[in-house]
Amino acid sequence: MLQEKRNKSGMIAVMGLTLMLLVLVLVLENTIKPTHMIFIVLKKSAVYALVASSMNLLNGFTGLFSLGQAGFMLLGAYTYSILTIPTESRESVYYIYGGSAIKFSLPELFGGGVVGLVLGVLVALILGGCVAALVAWLIGLPVLRLKSDYLAIATLGFGEIIRAVFQWDKLGPVTNGANALKSFPTFSSFNIENADGQVVLRLSAFVPLLLAAVCIGILLLLINSSYGRAFKAIREDGIAAEAMGINLAKHKRLAFCISSFFTGVGGGMFAMFANQAQAKNFVTSMTYEILLIVVIGGIGSISGSCIASFLYVAASEWWLRFLDSEAYIDNFQVPLLRTGFRMVVFSVIIMIVVLFFRRGLMGDKELPDLLRMLRSRGKRKEAAQ
Repeated sequence: MLQEKRNKSGMIAVMGLTLMLLVLVLVLENTIKPTHMIFIVLKKSAVYALVASSMNLLNGFTGLFSLGQAGFMLLGAYTYSILTIPTESRESVYYIYGGSAIKFSLPELFGGGVVGLVLGVLVALILGGCVAALVAWLIGLPVLRLKSDYLAIATLGFGEIIRAVFQWDKLGPVTNGANALKSFPTFSSFNIENADGQVVLRLSAFVPLLLAAVCIGILLLLINSSYGRAFKAIREDGIAAEAMGINLAKHKRLAFCISSFFTGVGGGMFAMFANQAQAKNFVTSMTYEILLIVVIGGIGSISGSCIASFLYVAASEWWLRFLDSEAYIDNFQVPLLRTGFRMVVFSVIIMIVVLFFRRGLMGDKELPDLLRMLRSRGKRKEAAQ
C-alpha cells in the first residue's frame, strides 16, 4: 500500500514536471527568435527520446538486443509521408514516375483545415506505427528464436534490406524511389496564423514534445503493468519466467511489436522534423546513435533515455559547434579548431561518461526514484540538524 502511494506521488510529480516543461517551451517559442538553435535541439531530442525509450523497452526491460530501429523508423517515416502529401503536390513530388499511385491525402479526407490537419497527422503517425509493428510481427516469427548477438545481427540486416527495398525503382510510384518525399505537414504546419498569414502562436517545438510525452507516458504505463513485470522477468531469467507460466514467445513478440510501433511513430516524427523522408538518411549509424543514448541514459531507465537524448543532441549539434570554426588570436590560429574537431571532442566526452557512469546517468532508476532519494536525503539533513 505504501509502495503504491509512493509510485502514485512520483508519477504525479513527473507529470507536473512534464507539464511545466511544455508550458516553458510554449512561452520560449513565442518570445525567442524561432531560428534559435534550442528549438532544433528540442525537436530532435523529442524524436530521439521516443525512439530511445522504445528501444529501451526491448533492450533494457525485456533483454532482447535489437538493432533494427533505423529500419522501423524508415517504415514509419514513409507511411506518414505517403499518406499526408497533399494531392495537388503529388505530381510535383513524384514527377520522375509521372505521379503517385496513392491518390488521396489523410488531412484532406478529414475535411482539411485545422481539424483535418490534426486528425490526418495523428492517424498517419499511428498507421506508421502499425505498419512498423506488422512488419516486426512478421520478421519476429523467425528472428526472435535467436538470442543476443545473433538477434542483433538479424535485425541489423533487416534495417539494411528495408532501406534497399524502399529505394527500388519498381516501387517508385509509391516510395518515390531514391528521391525524397516532401511537401507533407511538418511541425511548423501547426503554427497558428492570422488572416494575413502572420504567425500569432508558434507550436512547432511544443507539438513534438507533446507527442513524445504522450507516447512515453503510455510506455511507462505499460512497463508498470503486469506485461511490464513479465518483460522484466524474461530479462532476468527466461527459464524461471517460463516456469512461472509466462509465455516466452508471446511476450517477446509483444515487446518487439510494441517497441517497433513507437519506433515507427518516432520515424514519422523524424520526417516531420527533417521536412523530408528519404531512405538514405535511415542508415545503421542512426541505430547506433539511439543505442548510445540508451547506454548513456541507463539501460532500463526511460527517464535516463529522455535526459540522455537532450544531452546527446545538444552537445553534438549545439554546445560544441564552435569547435568546428577556425579561431585567431592576434593573427595566431588556435590549433585543432577546424571542421570535424567537434566530433573528436564529443567522442572523448562520451568515453569519459561511459567510464565514470558504467550503468549510465540514471542506471535503472526513474525520475520518481531520484526525487524520492533527494527528498529522503533532505529529511535526513533536517533531522541531523
